[in-house]
Amino acid sequence: METLIQQLINGLVIGSVYALIALGYTMVYGILGLINFAHGDVLMVGAMTALQTMMFLMGVAPGMSPIYMLTIALMVAIPVCMTLGFLMERLAYRRLRNAPRLAPLITAIGMSFLLQTLAMIFWGRNYHTFPQLISTAPLQPIEGVFITPVQIIIVVASAAIMIGLSLLVTRTRIGRAMRATAENHRVASLMGVNTNAIIAFTFVVGAALAAVAGVMYASNYGIAHYGMGFMPGLKAFTAAVLGGIGNLGGAMLGGIMLGLVESFGAGYIEHLTFGFLNSSYQDIFAFIILGLVLIFKPTGLLGERVSDRA
Repeated sequence: METLIQQLINGLVIGSVYALIALGYTMVYGILGLINFAHGDVLMVGAMTALQTMMFLMGVAPGMSPIYMLTIALMVAIPVCMTLGFLMERLAYRRLRNAPRLAPLITAIGMSFLLQTLAMIFWGRNYHTFPQLISTAPLQPIEGVFITPVQIIIVVASAAIMIGLSLLVTRTRIGRAMRATAENHRVASLMGVNTNAIIAFTFVVGAALAAVAGVMYASNYGIAHYGMGFMPGLKAFTAAVLGGIGNLGGAMLGGIMLGLVESFGAGYIEHLTFGFLNSSYQDIFAFIILGLVLIFKPTGLLGERVSDRA
Protein backbone atom coordinates (compact mmCIF):
# COMPACT_ATOMS: atom_id res chain seq x y z
CA MET A 1 0.00 0.00 0.00
CA GLU A 2 2.87 2.39 0.80
CA THR A 3 4.38 1.76 -2.63
CA LEU A 4 1.02 2.38 -4.29
CA ILE A 5 0.52 5.72 -2.53
CA GLN A 6 4.12 6.76 -3.21
CA GLN A 7 3.77 6.07 -6.93
CA LEU A 8 0.46 7.94 -6.93
CA ILE A 9 2.18 11.02 -5.47
CA ASN A 10 5.08 10.76 -7.92
CA GLY A 11 2.63 10.41 -10.82
CA LEU A 12 0.63 13.47 -9.79
CA VAL A 13 3.82 15.56 -9.55
CA ILE A 14 5.25 14.69 -12.95
CA GLY A 15 1.77 14.56 -14.49
CA SER A 16 1.15 18.14 -13.38
CA VAL A 17 4.25 19.24 -15.27
CA TYR A 18 3.23 17.26 -18.37
CA ALA A 19 -0.22 18.87 -18.22
CA LEU A 20 1.25 22.39 -18.21
CA ILE A 21 3.40 21.62 -21.22
CA ALA A 22 0.54 19.84 -23.01
CA LEU A 23 -1.62 22.95 -22.65
CA GLY A 24 0.83 24.83 -24.86
CA TYR A 25 0.62 22.14 -27.53
CA THR A 26 -3.16 21.92 -27.43
CA MET A 27 -3.78 25.69 -27.52
CA VAL A 28 -1.62 26.17 -30.60
CA TYR A 29 -3.20 23.16 -32.30
CA GLY A 30 -6.68 24.39 -31.43
CA ILE A 31 -5.98 27.76 -33.01
CA LEU A 32 -3.81 26.83 -36.00
CA GLY A 33 -3.92 23.05 -36.37
CA LEU A 34 -0.13 23.14 -35.90
CA ILE A 35 1.98 20.81 -33.74
CA ASN A 36 4.69 23.08 -32.37
CA PHE A 37 7.47 20.57 -31.77
CA ALA A 38 9.75 23.39 -30.57
CA HIS A 39 7.52 23.86 -27.51
CA GLY A 40 9.61 21.51 -25.37
CA ASP A 41 12.70 23.56 -26.12
CA VAL A 42 10.95 26.69 -24.87
CA LEU A 43 10.71 24.80 -21.57
CA MET A 44 14.48 24.30 -21.71
CA VAL A 45 15.09 28.00 -22.36
CA GLY A 46 12.92 28.87 -19.37
CA ALA A 47 14.83 26.53 -17.07
CA MET A 48 18.25 27.66 -18.29
CA THR A 49 17.29 31.34 -18.07
CA ALA A 50 16.08 30.83 -14.50
CA LEU A 51 19.32 29.01 -13.68
CA GLN A 52 21.41 31.82 -15.15
CA THR A 53 19.42 34.40 -13.18
CA MET A 54 19.81 32.49 -9.91
CA MET A 55 23.56 32.11 -10.41
CA PHE A 56 23.82 35.85 -11.01
CA LEU A 57 21.79 36.66 -7.90
CA MET A 58 23.89 34.29 -5.79
CA GLY A 59 26.95 36.24 -6.87
CA VAL A 60 25.63 39.77 -6.26
CA ALA A 61 23.30 39.10 -3.32
CA PRO A 62 24.31 35.83 -1.60
CA GLY A 63 22.11 36.56 1.41
CA MET A 64 18.89 36.91 -0.57
CA SER A 65 15.93 34.82 0.55
CA PRO A 66 15.56 31.66 -1.57
CA ILE A 67 11.88 32.43 -2.19
CA TYR A 68 12.72 35.91 -3.49
CA MET A 69 15.51 34.48 -5.62
CA LEU A 70 13.27 31.85 -7.19
CA THR A 71 10.51 34.42 -7.76
CA ILE A 72 12.91 36.81 -9.51
CA ALA A 73 14.25 33.94 -11.63
CA LEU A 74 10.71 33.08 -12.70
CA MET A 75 9.93 36.72 -13.43
CA VAL A 76 12.93 36.79 -15.77
CA ALA A 77 12.35 33.40 -17.38
CA ILE A 78 8.67 33.98 -18.17
CA PRO A 79 9.13 37.21 -20.22
CA VAL A 80 12.11 35.67 -22.03
CA CYS A 81 10.02 32.65 -23.05
CA MET A 82 7.03 34.83 -23.93
CA THR A 83 9.25 36.90 -26.21
CA LEU A 84 10.63 33.71 -27.74
CA GLY A 85 7.12 32.38 -28.34
CA PHE A 86 6.07 35.63 -30.00
CA LEU A 87 9.15 35.64 -32.26
CA MET A 88 8.61 32.01 -33.23
CA GLU A 89 5.05 32.73 -34.32
CA ARG A 90 5.93 35.98 -36.07
CA LEU A 91 9.07 34.87 -37.89
CA ALA A 92 8.70 31.11 -38.37
CA TYR A 93 5.00 30.22 -38.53
CA ARG A 94 2.93 33.21 -39.64
CA ARG A 95 3.89 33.04 -43.30
CA LEU A 96 3.18 29.29 -43.38
CA ARG A 97 -0.46 29.41 -42.29
CA ASN A 98 -1.73 28.69 -45.77
CA ALA A 99 1.14 26.41 -46.74
CA PRO A 100 0.80 22.62 -47.03
CA ARG A 101 0.76 20.97 -43.60
CA LEU A 102 4.21 19.45 -44.08
CA ALA A 103 5.91 22.86 -44.27
CA PRO A 104 4.94 24.08 -40.76
CA LEU A 105 5.77 20.65 -39.34
CA ILE A 106 9.29 20.69 -40.81
CA THR A 107 9.70 24.30 -39.66
CA ALA A 108 8.72 23.36 -36.10
CA ILE A 109 11.28 20.55 -36.05
CA GLY A 110 13.87 22.95 -37.45
CA MET A 111 13.06 25.50 -34.72
CA SER A 112 13.59 22.78 -32.13
CA PHE A 113 17.05 21.97 -33.46
CA LEU A 114 17.88 25.67 -33.72
CA LEU A 115 16.95 26.38 -30.10
CA GLN A 116 18.90 23.37 -28.87
CA THR A 117 21.96 24.38 -30.85
CA LEU A 118 21.84 27.99 -29.65
CA ALA A 119 21.42 26.80 -26.06
CA MET A 120 24.36 24.43 -26.44
CA ILE A 121 26.51 27.30 -27.73
CA PHE A 122 25.42 29.68 -24.98
CA TRP A 123 25.24 27.35 -21.96
CA GLY A 124 27.53 24.53 -23.08
CA ARG A 125 27.04 20.77 -23.39
CA ASN A 126 27.41 19.92 -19.71
CA TYR A 127 24.63 19.18 -17.27
CA HIS A 128 24.13 21.99 -14.76
CA THR A 129 23.04 21.54 -11.17
CA PHE A 130 19.82 23.45 -10.60
CA PRO A 131 19.90 25.17 -7.18
CA GLN A 132 17.53 23.64 -4.66
CA LEU A 133 16.26 26.90 -3.16
CA ILE A 134 13.23 25.24 -1.59
CA SER A 135 13.81 22.53 0.99
CA THR A 136 14.03 19.04 -0.47
CA ALA A 137 13.88 17.36 2.93
CA PRO A 138 11.18 14.71 2.52
CA LEU A 139 8.04 14.91 4.60
CA GLN A 140 6.37 11.70 5.73
CA PRO A 141 2.60 12.20 5.96
CA ILE A 142 2.11 8.41 6.04
CA GLU A 143 4.55 5.80 7.28
CA GLY A 144 6.71 4.78 4.33
CA VAL A 145 5.37 7.54 2.02
CA PHE A 146 7.52 10.58 1.26
CA ILE A 147 6.85 13.91 -0.43
CA THR A 148 9.05 17.01 -0.62
CA PRO A 149 7.97 20.66 -0.29
CA VAL A 150 9.06 21.17 -3.92
CA GLN A 151 6.63 18.48 -5.07
CA ILE A 152 3.79 19.99 -3.04
CA ILE A 153 4.42 23.40 -4.60
CA ILE A 154 4.53 21.87 -8.11
CA VAL A 155 1.13 20.19 -7.72
CA VAL A 156 -0.57 23.19 -6.07
CA ALA A 157 0.90 25.75 -8.50
CA SER A 158 0.05 23.61 -11.54
CA ALA A 159 -3.54 23.20 -10.37
CA ALA A 160 -3.88 26.96 -9.81
CA ILE A 161 -2.42 27.76 -13.24
CA MET A 162 -4.67 25.26 -15.01
CA ILE A 163 -7.76 26.65 -13.28
CA GLY A 164 -6.70 30.19 -14.16
CA LEU A 165 -6.17 29.28 -17.82
CA SER A 166 -9.57 27.58 -17.99
CA LEU A 167 -11.23 30.70 -16.60
CA LEU A 168 -9.30 32.86 -19.06
CA VAL A 169 -10.51 30.85 -22.04
CA THR A 170 -14.10 30.36 -20.89
CA ARG A 171 -14.95 33.55 -18.98
CA THR A 172 -13.06 36.44 -20.60
CA ARG A 173 -13.42 38.46 -23.76
CA ILE A 174 -10.02 37.43 -25.08
CA GLY A 175 -10.91 33.80 -24.37
CA ARG A 176 -14.06 34.21 -26.43
CA ALA A 177 -11.93 35.64 -29.23
CA MET A 178 -9.60 32.62 -28.96
CA ARG A 179 -12.53 30.24 -29.29
CA ALA A 180 -13.89 32.18 -32.26
CA THR A 181 -10.50 32.15 -33.99
CA ALA A 182 -10.20 28.42 -33.42
CA GLU A 183 -13.66 27.91 -34.88
CA ASN A 184 -13.03 29.85 -38.09
CA HIS A 185 -10.29 32.40 -38.73
CA ARG A 186 -12.01 34.19 -41.57
CA VAL A 187 -15.41 34.50 -39.92
CA ALA A 188 -13.78 35.68 -36.68
CA SER A 189 -11.88 38.40 -38.54
CA LEU A 190 -15.10 39.51 -40.24
CA MET A 191 -16.66 39.84 -36.79
CA GLY A 192 -13.91 42.25 -35.73
CA VAL A 193 -11.48 39.82 -34.07
CA ASN A 194 -7.80 40.59 -34.67
CA THR A 195 -6.84 37.00 -35.46
CA ASN A 196 -3.13 37.78 -35.82
CA ALA A 197 -3.04 39.23 -32.30
CA ILE A 198 -5.03 36.30 -30.90
CA ILE A 199 -2.71 33.74 -32.48
CA ALA A 200 0.35 35.60 -31.18
CA PHE A 201 -1.28 35.79 -27.73
CA THR A 202 -1.83 32.02 -27.78
CA PHE A 203 1.85 31.39 -28.51
CA VAL A 204 2.86 33.83 -25.76
CA VAL A 205 0.62 32.20 -23.14
CA GLY A 206 1.83 28.73 -24.11
CA ALA A 207 5.44 29.88 -23.82
CA ALA A 208 4.77 31.33 -20.36
CA LEU A 209 3.35 27.97 -19.24
CA ALA A 210 6.42 26.23 -20.66
CA ALA A 211 8.71 28.56 -18.69
CA VAL A 212 6.95 27.72 -15.43
CA ALA A 213 6.98 24.00 -16.29
CA GLY A 214 10.69 24.20 -17.07
CA VAL A 215 11.52 25.66 -13.67
CA MET A 216 9.30 23.04 -11.99
CA TYR A 217 10.91 20.21 -13.93
CA ALA A 218 14.45 21.38 -13.17
CA SER A 219 13.60 21.97 -9.50
CA ASN A 220 12.15 18.48 -9.17
CA TYR A 221 15.12 16.70 -10.74
CA GLY A 222 17.86 19.18 -9.76
CA ILE A 223 19.48 19.38 -13.20
CA ALA A 224 19.25 21.48 -16.36
CA HIS A 225 20.91 21.18 -19.76
CA TYR A 226 20.44 22.19 -23.38
CA GLY A 227 18.58 19.01 -24.37
CA MET A 228 16.31 18.72 -21.34
CA GLY A 229 13.18 19.85 -23.19
CA PHE A 230 13.05 17.10 -25.81
CA MET A 231 11.71 14.18 -23.75
CA PRO A 232 9.23 16.19 -21.59
CA GLY A 233 8.01 17.89 -24.75
CA LEU A 234 7.47 14.57 -26.50
CA LYS A 235 5.66 13.14 -23.49
CA ALA A 236 3.49 16.24 -23.19
CA PHE A 237 2.56 15.86 -26.86
CA THR A 238 1.57 12.28 -26.06
CA ALA A 239 -0.50 13.58 -23.14
CA ALA A 240 -2.25 16.09 -25.42
CA VAL A 241 -3.07 13.34 -27.92
CA LEU A 242 -4.22 11.04 -25.12
CA GLY A 243 -6.65 13.61 -23.74
CA GLY A 244 -7.78 14.92 -27.12
CA ILE A 245 -5.48 17.46 -28.74
CA GLY A 246 -7.14 20.83 -29.18
CA ASN A 247 -9.11 20.38 -25.95
CA LEU A 248 -7.87 22.15 -22.80
CA GLY A 249 -9.55 19.72 -20.43
CA GLY A 250 -8.14 16.85 -22.45
CA ALA A 251 -4.59 18.20 -22.13
CA MET A 252 -4.94 18.43 -18.35
CA LEU A 253 -6.47 14.96 -18.07
CA GLY A 254 -3.94 13.45 -20.46
CA GLY A 255 -0.99 14.95 -18.58
CA ILE A 256 -2.14 13.64 -15.21
CA MET A 257 -2.98 10.21 -16.62
CA LEU A 258 0.34 9.90 -18.42
CA GLY A 259 2.20 10.87 -15.25
CA LEU A 260 0.32 8.24 -13.26
CA VAL A 261 0.84 5.51 -15.87
CA GLU A 262 4.54 6.33 -16.10
CA SER A 263 4.95 6.37 -12.33
CA PHE A 264 3.08 3.12 -11.71
CA GLY A 265 4.89 1.53 -14.63
CA ALA A 266 8.27 2.52 -13.23
CA GLY A 267 7.29 1.13 -9.84
CA TYR A 268 6.00 -2.22 -11.05
CA ILE A 269 7.69 -2.88 -14.40
CA GLU A 270 10.36 -5.06 -12.82
CA HIS A 271 7.74 -7.31 -11.26
CA LEU A 272 5.59 -7.38 -14.39
CA THR A 273 8.53 -8.42 -16.59
CA PHE A 274 10.02 -10.82 -14.00
CA GLY A 275 13.17 -8.74 -13.70
CA PHE A 276 13.79 -8.38 -17.44
CA LEU A 277 13.17 -4.59 -17.37
CA ASN A 278 13.70 -2.02 -14.62
CA SER A 279 12.56 1.55 -13.86
CA SER A 280 15.05 3.04 -16.32
CA TYR A 281 12.68 1.86 -19.07
CA GLN A 282 9.78 3.99 -17.82
CA ASP A 283 9.81 6.16 -20.96
CA ILE A 284 8.48 3.25 -22.97
CA PHE A 285 5.01 3.70 -21.49
CA ALA A 286 4.50 7.11 -23.13
CA PHE A 287 5.12 5.68 -26.58
CA ILE A 288 3.01 2.59 -25.96
CA ILE A 289 0.12 4.86 -24.95
CA LEU A 290 0.65 7.09 -27.99
CA GLY A 291 0.51 4.10 -30.31
CA LEU A 292 -2.59 2.63 -28.68
CA VAL A 293 -4.46 5.94 -28.73
CA LEU A 294 -3.62 6.62 -32.37
CA ILE A 295 -4.77 3.12 -33.32
CA PHE A 296 -7.94 2.74 -31.27
CA LYS A 297 -9.12 6.29 -30.44
CA PRO A 298 -7.34 8.96 -32.51
CA THR A 299 -9.57 11.72 -31.13
CA GLY A 300 -8.36 11.08 -27.58
CA LEU A 301 -10.22 10.29 -24.38
CA LEU A 302 -12.45 13.34 -24.48
CA GLY A 303 -13.22 12.91 -28.18
CA GLU A 304 -12.43 16.46 -29.30
CA ARG A 305 -15.25 18.09 -31.19
CA VAL A 306 -14.42 20.62 -33.90
CA SER A 307 -16.67 23.26 -32.33
CA ASP A 308 -14.73 23.11 -29.05
CA ARG A 309 -11.19 23.12 -30.42
CA ALA A 310 -10.08 26.13 -28.38
